[in-house]
Amino acid sequence: MTSFARDMTPVVDLTRRRGAGPARTQRPVYVDLLPPCNAACPAGENIQAWLGLAQAGSFKAAWEALIRDNPMPAVHGRVCYHPCETSCNRRELDSEVSIHAVERFLGDQATALGWTIPVDHPASGKRVLVIGAGPSGLSAAYHLARLGHQVEIHEAGPLPGGMLHYGIPAYRLPREALMAEVKRIEDFGVKIVLNHKVTDLLAEQVEGKFDAVFVAIGAGLAKHVDIPARDAARIFTAVGMLHGVEAGKTVKLGRRVIVYGAGNSAMDAARMARRLGAEEAMIVFIMDKAHMEARAFEAQEAADEGVSFKWLSAIKEIDPQQITVEQMRLDADGHPQPTGIFETLNADSVVLALGQQADSGFLAEVKGIVIASDGTVAVSASMMTGHPGIFAGGDMVPSQRSVTVATGDGKKAARHIDAWLKQTAVAVVAKHPVVGFAALNLPIYSDAAPSVQHELLAAARAVGFDEVVAGLSESEALHEAKRCLCCGNCFECDNCFAACPEDAIIKLGPTKFYDVRLDLCTGCMVCVEQCPCHAMEMVPEPAVGVPGGWA
Repeated sequence: MTSFARDMTPVVDLTRRRGAGPARTQRPVYVDLLPPCNAACPAGENIQAWLGLAQAGSFKAAWEALIRDNPMPAVHGRVCYHPCETSCNRRELDSEVSIHAVERFLGDQATALGWTIPVDHPASGKRVLVIGAGPSGLSAAYHLARLGHQVEIHEAGPLPGGMLHYGIPAYRLPREALMAEVKRIEDFGVKIVLNHKVTDLLAEQVEGKFDAVFVAIGAGLAKHVDIPARDAARIFTAVGMLHGVEAGKTVKLGRRVIVYGAGNSAMDAARMARRLGAEEAMIVFIMDKAHMEARAFEAQEAADEGVSFKWLSAIKEIDPQQITVEQMRLDADGHPQPTGIFETLNADSVVLALGQQADSGFLAEVKGIVIASDGTVAVSASMMTGHPGIFAGGDMVPSQRSVTVATGDGKKAARHIDAWLKQTAVAVVAKHPVVGFAALNLPIYSDAAPSVQHELLAAARAVGFDEVVAGLSESEALHEAKRCLCCGNCFECDNCFAACPEDAIIKLGPTKFYDVRLDLCTGCMVCVEQCPCHAMEMVPEPAVGVPGGWA
């Protein structure tokens, strides 16, 4: 009999004969393929693994598997744009698995039941400074702490969370959910020093006796545009407005508000304007809807709350009580071009939501660090800047800007910082091929409607900051987890075992998977054809008389 390890390495007994069916030219092997959800996750979560544990009702084990990669599932289950779901193979069958809803459920369960982070490594004796308590800084600090290092975060603001706290409104991310997960990181041993703005990084490092530094200050400076304005007092930035509301300041926008831009911050600003009493909130964007930076569901949620949209329009002048916009057209290359057609729009205030840049000027004096005009800092593949021992990540480095990308950067940086402190290298592990929907065999599956996350009625949203989208109950989360198809990896459904006409498939016991008796196997392919998740493939027979072949 020949065994096959989970990494597809054959363990061959050369004393066995070639087996039944001397004409057999191929044989079945068990394989591990990469599910598309895992491949798409910017935080590098092993989604299929924790969903599998959740399927079995082992919610704490599922949470522990999840937080090996992402320390804040309750946060990400609410604010991540879940590219895992966009890539989910089940979309081709009925609808994608609501992965973010199960993730949120596990995060909320951890808080409700007081689950704690397992200790992985003994203390290393090394100290690491993290600058910035946003998603990237918190992620790096958490992973470094799990690796045994002593970590201290220096945060310029009065509260941790960065843009999670000051850029995402409470109706999307309740502060109690955020702070519960931050507290768990603190309870694990990460020290957070608030109201501490770092101005001299090297002096800070020397004074604190830190062996390495991770800079994750985000991109908190609003970009401006040169628009003639006669009343600058009526012009706000989306970042400043959202920060002011969170800080408890009175933000007076008036009855009619124009938001210039169509990213996620623009949608949040327009929705916030409605909650602050604006009777009219309009998104004005220089491109068309197809080119907006916001996710489609964000724009739909804004529309549901009464926000209107004016596409292909550029603001040319801001006057008291009105603005002048020019109609644009897209040229053959998709770039907006002026048409010379103007109109005026009534507005009491204008909110600029044109993106952000990093306030990284304090790094200019550090030898070797290269800063671009937009404040982003150049880093190597290991997340290290040009100065040895100083790493950077999140929104302040050139990359896609999102909470989950920043969190993934923090994890990646932590691993490279750990390796740098140990004077080793991070092992590069080749990824398995991604399994697509066409490779699956799904005769045993039928449509299963997804669990529904209920939402506040639009009328109720405009009068407060209650969370708009509700979570799942335990039964709903269990149902949703069970909708996972386990693409590319065996989940011990017994189809191969039951289908084999020669009894060549042997069960090795729960979680031990199966074996193939090649002395009985005829190479008929029935087992492979009956595997619903493509965890088996047929491979050519090894040549006789060569290493790994059959005697």
